Order: sequence, then C-alpha cells, then structure tokens
Amino acid sequence: MSTTKMRPIRETIALDEALALVAEATRPLERTERIRLADAGGRVAASDVASERYVPPFDRAAMDGFAVVAEDTFGAGRYEPSVLRCVETVFTGQTPQRGVGRGECAQIATGAPMPDGADAVVMVEETDRGDDTEVRIFTPVYPRQNVGRRGADIVPGQTLINRGSVLSPGRVGALAAVGSAEVEVYAKPSVALLSTGDEIVAPGQALAPGQIYDINRYTMETIVRSHGGTAVGHPTAADTLEALSAAVDACAAHDLLVFSGGSSVGERDLILDALQQRGEVLFHGISVKPGKPTVFGRIGGTPVLGMPGYPTSCLSNAYMLLVPILHRLARLPAYRPQTVTAALAERVVSTTGRHQFYTVRLEEGRAVPAFKASGDITSMSLADGYIEIPAQTDIVEKGETVVVKLF
Repeated sequence: MSTTKMRPIRETIALDEALALVAEATRPLERTERIRLADAGGRVAASDVASERYVPPFDRAAMDGFAVVAEDTFGAGRYEPSVLRCVETVFTGQTPQRGVGRGECAQIATGAPMPDGADAVVMVEETDRGDDTEVRIFTPVYPRQNVGRRGADIVPGQTLINRGSVLSPGRVGALAAVGSAEVEVYAKPSVALLSTGDEIVAPGQALAPGQIYDINRYTMETIVRSHGGTAVGHPTAADTLEALSAAVDACAAHDLLVFSGGSSVGERDLILDALQQRGEVLFHGISVKPGKPTVFGRIGGTPVLGMPGYPTSCLSNAYMLLVPILHRLARLPAYRPQTVTAALAERVVSTTGRHQFYTVRLEEGRAVPAFKASGDITSMSLADGYIEIPAQTDIVEKGETVVVKLF
C-alpha cells in the first residue's frame, strides 16, 4: 500500500499578489516576423512605419462635375450662368489628355485626376450641359473648392504606425494606402497546452470505465487563440513524475506552458514536483473560488501555469490569470472585458476570505446565478459572464446592482 501522503495547501496568496507575481515573471516577446497585410489585423507593430509617398498621389476631383478655372465662374448665377466649352471627359483611373484653359472645362468623375490648369470643380447639380460641348455654370466656385489636393491625407516621411500599436482596421488601411503589402509585427506567443491524468481521454475516443473527456484542453485553446496566442496541444501526460517531467521537456521551446490537472493536493498531483525539479515555484494556491489549487512558476525564462483540473475552476482562472499573461507576452493592451450592470436575481452566499468569481446569465435585465459546481462545465457554458465577490464579502443580497463581466 502506498505511503505517499496528500499535501494540503496551507497558505494561499491574494489574487492581487498573484497577478503582480505573474506580471513580474512574464516578459513581452522580442521575436518579430513579417506578415502579409491581409493577416495583420489585431497584431502588434514591431517598428515605426513612415510613408514614402503622397496620398492621394495627385490632385483629384472630390465631386462628380466639371473641372474649371475658378475665375471663369465668378459672378455666375441661375439667370446669368457662365458658359464654358467642355474639352474632355476624365474618368477615375484615367490620365487627362490635355489641360483646361480660360473659357474651358472638363467633365470629371469623383476621384479622377484634375487636368492641368483647372483649380476647382463645379458639382454636376449646379450645371447644365446643352450640346456636346457647351456647359452652363449656375454657381461660382473658389480655387481648390471640391478638389482633394495631392498629399492632403499623407505626405512622405509622415509616421503612419508607431511601434507597439495594435493594427486596427484603420491602421491596416493606412498601410494599404501607401502600398505596403507586408508589415513587421511581434510574434504571437506559442503556448503549450498539456492535460494531465490517467482518466483524461480526447473527444472522439471511446471512454473506458473511470475515464472522462478532456474539456480543459479545448477551453484553453479557445482562450489562447482569442487573446493573441498560438495554441499547441501536446499528448496527455500520465500521472507519474517521469511522464510529467518528459512532457515538460517536450514543451521547453514554447513561450508559455499551461498544465491542467495535477495542481491540487492529492498524492498524484505532481505538477508542483515537476516544476520544482526544473525551475522555481512562485506561488501555489490563490485565495479565490473557484480555482484555489493553482501553481505558477518559471522554467528558465518560460512562465508555467498549472491550472486546476475542474473545468469551471480551470476556465475561470484562465480569464483572471492566463489572459493577462497572454496579453503581456503578445504586447497587447491590458484586457478590459465588456461589462453591464444588472440586479441580482437571487441572494448569493460567498466564502469569506476568498475572492469569488460567480457565473451568471442575463435574463430581462437581471443577473441570474448560473454557478453549479467547479466540476460542471455548464456553470460556464450556460452563463453570459461573471460577477466578482470580494474576499471580505460573505453575502450579496437579491436585488443588489452588480457588475457583470461578459465572456
């Protein structure tokens, strides 16, 4: 009979302290890569980008109408129009074939290059074209009116993107405007995901007695991909120190290692031992509910996060610990979940001394408790978000206004 004893978590640290240790131990990635502009949305620019050209690259019409010498329209009115001779029609994508002199005009489409000599555009609604060449102008225009000048938006040397900027759709558009087909960005963090336990089986396989399907691998993959990382799954590790140590070695090349299971207090929960063998443990146990048995440390410079095996505990800890790690590694801004306020539909009794994450669903403006148990994934799947109950609070009364952080 085994003489190994369970190892209770005798001391836990506060959530704020855990987050501070995580931030201190996590270094933003320096690795960069060049990617296609089409793939750049949401990535982080690794260098400043300055324009080498004008945008627009030529003076262009801002309206459909007639390109004119503005002085020819001075004094024009509905009853005494200026009469000009149309010498050309210019469409977008074309180059004007001749200039416009005094007494002349050119029909022009929005965005088409302005002919030499023309300095304004009269909107087509303020004109009337008689025969093939005669155009009557019913309103005066001033120089540069309805004309987009060359370089009005961007000029050579202008900084378009700053290093560290998240490439939003508008920033991607600015790069496209100057003809950039690629952009240098910081690499996505590579995250090794490792489930542990003899009872864990991948979905799609048959279950033997005593086995369960692996939930955490797939919830963690979703979190990683949604927050700037690349998830790399590894085979489930058996409940032996040798198997777990070999799995850790196989994951050494990644930027972050995330275990699920094996972080609790049982005699076969061995993540703590594997981490102590190869690196350092920065904390084991957080004063939160669910998710108390959480391990965090480093192997070399690589952060290692050991998550509880219970699906709700694992996923709630992913929101409070894994997401900040991912954002820091990827150089993304700190995560700010969308929030709504709602009245609590039922009284909630919390555990004094532990910061609680309590899942709720939103129904008709009310926050309805959805939490069942740490081992029940429907505590998360049937919820719209969660409320946080501070460690010093033991009861939140029905009808109290709460802030719901949405998933």
